Amino acid sequence: MTKIDPRIEDYMVQVETGSIKACEEQKLLVAHIRQTFASEDLTVDSDRLTRYIGLAKYFPWQTLFPWQIFVVGLHTCVFRSDGRPRWPDLFCELGRGAGKDGTIAWESLCLISPYNGIDGYDVDICANNEDQSMRPVKDVIDALETPENVKKLKRFFYWNRESVKGLKTRAMLRGRTNSPKGKDGLRSGICIFNEIHQYENYQNIDVFTTGLGKKPHPRRSYYTTNGDVREGPLDDLLTTSEEILRGGADDGGLLPFICKLDKVEEVHDEENWPKANPSLPYLPDLLAEIRKEYKEWKSHPERLPAFMTKRMNLPVQASDLAVTDYENIKSTNVEIAMDLIKKKPAVVGIDFSKLADMAALDLHVRIDSTRYDICSAWMCRASKDLSRIKAPLDHWSDMGLLTWVDDVEISPTLLTDLIQDYKQDYDIKGVAIDDFRFALMSDALAEIGFSPRAPLKNLKLVRPSDIMRVVPVIDSCFRQGQFIWGDNPLLRWATNNAKLVRFGRKAGKVDDADLGNYVYGKIEAKSRKTDPWMALVAAMTIEDFLPVKARKPTPVSRVYTY
Repeated sequence: MTKIDPRIEDYMVQVETGSIKACEEQKLLVAHIRQTFASEDLTVDSDRLTRYIGLAKYFPWQTLFPWQIFVVGLHTCVFRSDGRPRWPDLFCELGRGAGKDGTIAWESLCLISPYNGIDGYDVDICANNEDQSMRPVKDVIDALETPENVKKLKRFFYWNRESVKGLKTRAMLRGRTNSPKGKDGLRSGICIFNEIHQYENYQNIDVFTTGLGKKPHPRRSYYTTNGDVREGPLDDLLTTSEEILRGGADDGGLLPFICKLDKVEEVHDEENWPKANPSLPYLPDLLAEIRKEYKEWKSHPERLPAFMTKRMNLPVQASDLAVTDYENIKSTNVEIAMDLIKKKPAVVGIDFSKLADMAALDLHVRIDSTRYDICSAWMCRASKDLSRIKAPLDHWSDMGLLTWVDDVEISPTLLTDLIQDYKQDYDIKGVAIDDFRFALMSDALAEIGFSPRAPLKNLKLVRPSDIMRVVPVIDSCFRQGQFIWGDNPLLRWATNNAKLVRFGRKAGKVDDADLGNYVYGKIEAKSRKTDPWMALVAAMTIEDFLPVKARKPTPVSRVYTY
């Protein structure tokens, strides 16, 4: 067994003994690190770690937290038998205020210092905006410009207001905004991505990282809190981390350092808060601020929606942000009187994220104020998310609610064939489908007589503004008990997987102009599907296609005065 440097092991012992509150992911990570050291031929460069820790004295905080030494020590000072870093990739999810920027600044200074010893080992800090990318760079510059440090450090570093250069290795530290233009010539030693919860795709990450490998010991670091953008790089990293820590998958060189609450209920005991922020026991002023935020969040969660997401790294659907109370969802389990709704006017909603995953179709009938929904779904055997879904899909298939598709993807004709069948028993007035999904279904829908263009105009392309318009209607239907779905656990499950999301001009953005406007989003992108629910929502956007029974005229009342 390779001996772990005691300074790295210090944090591990704190987690194992419970001297610091740690989440399940931290406990699993510590066990994973011990197992790796026990089974692999690794070397810890303790001299390098000593020098790196020594550089912290030039920063205002001067001393490091145990978790910082643990993370950066494993990331930069542990090597395989062939001399390559054991964990060249770091994923670090911490609650707001834990010191992400300070950690990035310290790690960056270490890697451009002569103690790293690799010529031209450039450090590129990448982020969505200049402030996020330059903040750690400015922290380094401020440390270098501190009067008591300048005389000594100018022998080793040169700096201006935009960058820092290690004189011996000629390594540069720069902040770079998240624009791919002009980045193809990078020769980074490490790319550090700050606040990746804002990244919607891999376009910019790919451009930055294609420069890696031109220098020895290429590394990547991902620092972030949790966020509102789903199905992007953050969710992928969280999924990969789960597979490593819980599923026993090969870590592939990724060190997944995740700090979060284990359960929502834990937030009500501040003793649990270090689970999300391991720096908190050492920062009394931050603790006082979080106490204030907690009181405000507890009284008015809608005013501080980021408290659980950013401070506790546990996005939560409080009662005001859930689709509805689960009791309302369960109340939809009422047998549908088929004789009552057959031959009636109806509309159809369609939703899917990818045809290689899941698709759903909802038949929607309204009689007076009562809405009847018959929802069907298809699941592709080739879906990459199948192993993550914790739901009785086979049982639902036996119930006739879900159809397995043994193909590379779900054919659009499976959905349109069902609509054709429905035409035998219902007067289908229109079909609604998400604007972005329409291209994949347009030909199949046209073949059965549905088009958004004249003269038909019986196909609605659903946009976020359409969903915002029906959210209050749907909420009222739940509260008034006006949904009847029959015994459809698939639809109930999908509804419970959805949440209300404030609709901003950009993903995750909230400002005064957007308050009060909501669309529906996914609680979790991979394992909790919402397609059946969103098919119902699509159908609700075209309720006005259905004729409304005329109200009886109000009787004329006469008033007599005596």
